Amino acid sequence: MCGLTGEMRFDGKPADMGAVDRMTESMRERGPDGSGLWAMGPVALGHRRLKIIDLSDKAAQPMVDGELGLAAVFNGCLYNYRELRQELRSAGYRFFSTSDTEVLVKAFHRWGGACVDRFKGMFAFAVAERDTGRLTLGRDRLGIKPMYLARNGDRLRFASTLPALLAAGDVDTTIDRVALHHYMTFHSLVPGERTILDGVTRLPAATVRTYEPDGTSTDRRYWDPAYTRSALPEHAGLGDDEWRHAVLDALRAAVRRRMVADVPVGVLLSGGLDSSLILALLAEEGQEGLATFSIGFEAAGGERGDEFHYSDLMARRFGTDHHRIRIPDSRLVTGLEEAVRSMSEPMASHDCVAFHLLSREVARHVKVVQSGQGADEVFGGYSWFQPLAGVPREQAADAYLAAFADRPHEELAGIVSPEYLLDDDVSGAYVRAHTDRPGAETALDAVLRLETTAMLIDDPVKRVDNMTMAHGLEARTPFLDHELVELAAACPDRLKLADGGKGVLKDAARRLLPAEIIDRPKGYFPVPAVRHLDGPVLDLVCDALTAQAARSRGLFRPEYVKTLLDDPGRDRATTGVNTLWQLGLLELWLQAQGV
Repeated sequence: MCGLTGEMRFDGKPADMGAVDRMTESMRERGPDGSGLWAMGPVALGHRRLKIIDLSDKAAQPMVDGELGLAAVFNGCLYNYRELRQELRSAGYRFFSTSDTEVLVKAFHRWGGACVDRFKGMFAFAVAERDTGRLTLGRDRLGIKPMYLARNGDRLRFASTLPALLAAGDVDTTIDRVALHHYMTFHSLVPGERTILDGVTRLPAATVRTYEPDGTSTDRRYWDPAYTRSALPEHAGLGDDEWRHAVLDALRAAVRRRMVADVPVGVLLSGGLDSSLILALLAEEGQEGLATFSIGFEAAGGERGDEFHYSDLMARRFGTDHHRIRIPDSRLVTGLEEAVRSMSEPMASHDCVAFHLLSREVARHVKVVQSGQGADEVFGGYSWFQPLAGVPREQAADAYLAAFADRPHEELAGIVSPEYLLDDDVSGAYVRAHTDRPGAETALDAVLRLETTAMLIDDPVKRVDNMTMAHGLEARTPFLDHELVELAAACPDRLKLADGGKGVLKDAARRLLPAEIIDRPKGYFPVPAVRHLDGPVLDLVCDALTAQAARSRGLFRPEYVKTLLDDPGRDRATTGVNTLWQLGLLELWLQAQGV
């Protein structure tokens, strides 16, 4: 787990090593254990290293293989690197390290961009070819590892974070109006290739992109689950019990894969179903004395700020080395400001500050953790999935938007300043374009495909990566194992929607977990002071929205902002997001990044 950067020029000029160095140094937190730079003519690469597999200097990056004529930088983990290494050795390749990075280099030489089809893991990488002058970028199937791009004329820059590109300079920081529409519709989520800034895009998940020396490029999307019952013929006709066993076996394999490391692996334990199930499966694998971590905050607005009762229950049951981390309000504002600075993009979920503060404490004890993110999107656990039961396939988008969108398109005219408004409902069009694609038998299938291949990537996945890596902590997410996702995609709707959502997962867990964990009300990382905008947090938001930078930018109608500041709890989106927080967070992020 690391941070990568690079530049490629298409006009024959040498790459700007100063810019690559600035990008690389801006990501010191992602890789506190080492750094490196490499250049050859128009291509340069940079890397910050977090030592997880092969702790020696032989695994340092950028990794250059002179015999094969390749230079590479890599962020992530190939969980099946040992099996691939053996296959490549049998094919005649020689290895000088025991790292998964070197496996990636050799695999790319043998199979080209198609190497990704063989990878099981989370990854973003760049490989430069000496003999052809090509540069290849790749990203894992679920977009767990990020890759941001800034192309300006005859130059491409790329990095693991958006702020790294800003550190290099010469980025168009104009607000992307389509992205702003998405931000205000999808509770701060901007799906697809866009970001909130016109000059920065993302490499899509499950994509390999090859750049030729003249600047032309080709994309290959290598994974796109069908979300049909026939997608996995070997599971056709399974009964309910057989599905439960299949899901548990697939999750067991996913957890086992993510144990691969040359350092200890801990667990982020909220006490909910997902993290508790991961803990139980790790214990089943014989892991003893596991370090587990839970976080809590002070109550606010009549809402409890922790779920320690449940995490304590699980820690006692499995005898873990458990760490309760309670954050007083006095640390919340500072933690919130630091969390905003750590965001590659503005994310309004109050979970961000919880993850950021939790990760800081966890990183004092371990360098790798397993986490339960993704289960709700993969197995239909959120409330907006339930209304899709029985909805005709052609009405999937309308049913989803009614339950998921923050507000209808028409309401934005009263919130967003006229110069940033769009005539068309681009967010609704985005959802419809996805749900109208072939495949996906039912309305739920269509929406879960959208959630898993688009929405999930740019909310919980990005949130976990940003907040953990801000402290040099690697988070691994078994529920985003691509084989488990494929299995869940083929699982019948009724089994996923049962028992209020994630029914098949809950049933699979019953022989491993106490009923009190499985049947408890759904919880989140509770940060009441952020959810209710109390005290210093409210002051921070007010200062951001009334600052000169905000007034000059003029994203939102001043009269609307004033009504919210006069009554902070006045407006909430369909899903309960506080609108004042949504607006304030965007300004906080833009100001923190100097935009």
